[in-house]
Amino acid sequence: MFDWLGFRKGLPLWWSYRLNRHIKEDVEHIFEGIAHTRTEILRGWAIAYWSNLDRLLEQLTGTEALKESASKDASLVEKLLTAAMKSGADFSEVFILNEKAAVVYSTHNAHVGRSYAAGGVLGKGLEETRKGVKCLFGPFSDPLTLQIGPSTSPFHDAMTIAFISPIMVGGQWKGAVCGRVPNDVLGDLIQRESGHVYPDSGDNYLFMAKPGLNKQIVPGTALSRSRFEDLTFTHGDNLKDGVRTDYGIVGVKEHTELELVFTDPATGQLHPGVAGTIAKGNNLFVEYPGYSDYRHISVIGKGVTFQLPHCSDVWGMMCEGDLEEVYRIRSIDWKMFSLQIRFITLMLLVTAGSFWLLNGHVSNGVGAAIMVGVNLLFGGIGASLIRRQGSKPIAKQLAQINKFIRINAEGKGDLTQRLKVDEFAGDETRDLAKWINNMIDSLEGIMLQVKQAAAEVQVSQERMNDSTGSTEQSTGRMSTKIHDMIRSLRGQLKDIDVAKDVTQNMSGTLRELEQKASGQIAVAQDEVERIGQKMTHISAKVEETNQTIQTFLQTTQEIPKLLKVIEEISAQTNLLSLNASIEAARVGEHGKGFAVVAGEIRKLADLTKKSTTEINETIEHIERHANEAFISMEEGTKVVLEGTQIVAAASEILSTANAHDTMKTQVVEEVVALMEKIAAVSKENRQISAEVEHTVKELLQDMHHVRQTTGDVGAITQSMLLLVNQFHLTESRIR
Repeated sequence: MFDWLGFRKGLPLWWSYRLNRHIKEDVEHIFEGIAHTRTEILRGWAIAYWSNLDRLLEQLTGTEALKESASKDASLVEKLLTAAMKSGADFSEVFILNEKAAVVYSTHNAHVGRSYAAGGVLGKGLEETRKGVKCLFGPFSDPLTLQIGPSTSPFHDAMTIAFISPIMVGGQWKGAVCGRVPNDVLGDLIQRESGHVYPDSGDNYLFMAKPGLNKQIVPGTALSRSRFEDLTFTHGDNLKDGVRTDYGIVGVKEHTELELVFTDPATGQLHPGVAGTIAKGNNLFVEYPGYSDYRHISVIGKGVTFQLPHCSDVWGMMCEGDLEEVYRIRSIDWKMFSLQIRFITLMLLVTAGSFWLLNGHVSNGVGAAIMVGVNLLFGGIGASLIRRQGSKPIAKQLAQINKFIRINAEGKGDLTQRLKVDEFAGDETRDLAKWINNMIDSLEGIMLQVKQAAAEVQVSQERMNDSTGSTEQSTGRMSTKIHDMIRSLRGQLKDIDVAKDVTQNMSGTLRELEQKASGQIAVAQDEVERIGQKMTHISAKVEETNQTIQTFLQTTQEIPKLLKVIEEISAQTNLLSLNASIEAARVGEHGKGFAVVAGEIRKLADLTKKSTTEINETIEHIERHANEAFISMEEGTKVVLEGTQIVAAASEILSTANAHDTMKTQVVEEVVALMEKIAAVSKENRQISAEVEHTVKELLQDMHHVRQTTGDVGAITQSMLLLVNQFHLTESRIR
């Protein structure tokens, strides 16, 4: 019956389990919930950090970060890396490798210049990315991680995990963007100490289940820090000092990861929880007698296996608690029942003793009176005892819980406070206090995440507003240039119309000259000279228009750069909103309000992105028409030049043309045809200038819309911060 525990250890555990066997289903749900929540936290965290690197890689696409001539882009790249570090608080370093596997940029300057061409600690991870795939590599020991220092975890050592994203150009590996995370961050993600359900013994830890890339790590090897390394639990020895068992001491020298293999000291084999999880993929066991862990202590819990995005290895996670702590609860019902049984038993003994003493010594009436008095006295004492040891402590503890909940339910609670579990009896009130602490801890974590996300959205919104303002100014300058161009075009068109009228008058005049006399050729020659002057004026106007259009094209080329910044900020805002939605979903009912706010931010970010896309299309439309206008103006210049040459020829012919009437007629026809061609070009220019003017108006409206959108984002972000700031939070927990 006591199995591997033996009688001395097995009996009290069996009795605890026997008394509380009715909560077995609840215990199963607890461990299932812990395992599911922690795996989802790890997956969500990995996805968020991959998105961070993807965004950084997309931003770097527009720079020359990996070329030798990259010095002009150095400041921009450094700003992008710093922004990625700020968005991903768990990163302790973000760096870029070139095609020679050398560090060319890093948030830790001492790392720049180091080469991984020969492999090094990142060797296997880089080898994987050369296939064109991302790689979540680790954990591995890197002294540089210890030198750089921690990111968000209060614990820190050399253990590291690395996010490595390849830079591919034309199917060729040109380097990688990497993010360094101290491995202790993983331990913090799956262990929430202040809200731990089983504070004395509960431990959530990762281990290798099936190595894919890291073949040197044997199954069952620890991949995360254990609570029994950190001196954070209240029951048992510590791994740094050595956990003493009947079969030797289990301990670690530097850290749990890669040093400890989870074996049972009694058998030397993987302990049953880890072995069962690896064999079946998941393992749930919450019954007596439990199974032996690496300390040779009876534990129960849930084991699962999973893979993080872009990680070749299959990891396992155990969520365990000592059987003794899980089933140590003594129900209020049992405590009250035992008090009543003891009181009834004692009362029966007193009644029987009194009857025996009084029998035959006093009359029945006196004896009955004495018995009634004794029973009343003893009943009063017993009721007072039951109240003092039973209902009164329970009422006091419930009042304490009620006060704690009431303070936090008022909307401006202090989420840094926790119920002192040790002050509660080992019954349902202690369980209630533990779960309230767990809920408050979870709520505080989500509030901190939302607060950080709101702060980052606010910064992004300010940057977006600045960029929008700059773009609006550029658009205004472009509008001015376009109006100048259109004004010049209109003046040119008027000159062309005048030239056309003059040409028609000249045609009639020349025909009259042919009929009247050669003496009037001088008059025709004057008309030709007048046309030449107009042609010269037209040529100057066409050249001025060409210069205006070139200036306009240069102005339009500046706008996409500014729109790119808005687009990047919109993507970052969308990701922050997604993180806030994920964190709000974790708290359930309490996070609905924040999920709505995060959704509104995501809608505004999408609207901003849509507006930016529409502005890009508008700019392309303007640029296309401007190019058409430029080509048309060049054709007009050629035509005007040709006309000037023809007019010059006409003047020369007229000066010597007394006997050349036939040639006069030909010249007139050529000039008329030329002016008709110029008139056709002017008509086309009218249409293009009208379209450009309309497009610029649409662009200005779009920019005004983007400015309104950024204002809405700022207002919603401010509203979110006001909501979160109602709560008193532990700022040191911000990730």
